[in-house]
Amino acid sequence: MQALPLFPNTRKALGTAGFKAVIKQEIESLSCHELPLQQGLTHGSYALDNGIEAMILQIQASDTSIQVKAAIFYKAIIAGCSCSDDPTPVDECNEHCEIMIDIDKTSAQATIKLLPD
Repeated sequence: MQALPLFPNTRKALGTAGFKAVIKQEIESLSCHELPLQQGLTHGSYALDNGIEAMILQIQASDTSIQVKAAIFYKAIIAGCSCSDDPTPVDECNEHCEIMIDIDKTSAQATIKLLPD
């Protein structure tokens, strides 16, 4: 089982003027394996790690957790068969999905869920 992503700087920045910038940076530092990008594909067939950008849409905090709704913009490719005579070019396409991140205030561990369209 893969370890849950950690958001220690987000937890520390809660209530400060720089909070949105901190959560954005921590989201963008995650890999496509930690974010549900593969499941959010609509055009491509393989999500890429490079160029992940986050837009914070909503933030709610309770006594025990921080919930962050974010839009994620990323790249994907439409993979061909990789045969030597395959004429399909490997082009990147733009992808977008929305996620909900639930960050535990005590441990800074987060669960991340893909939101439906």
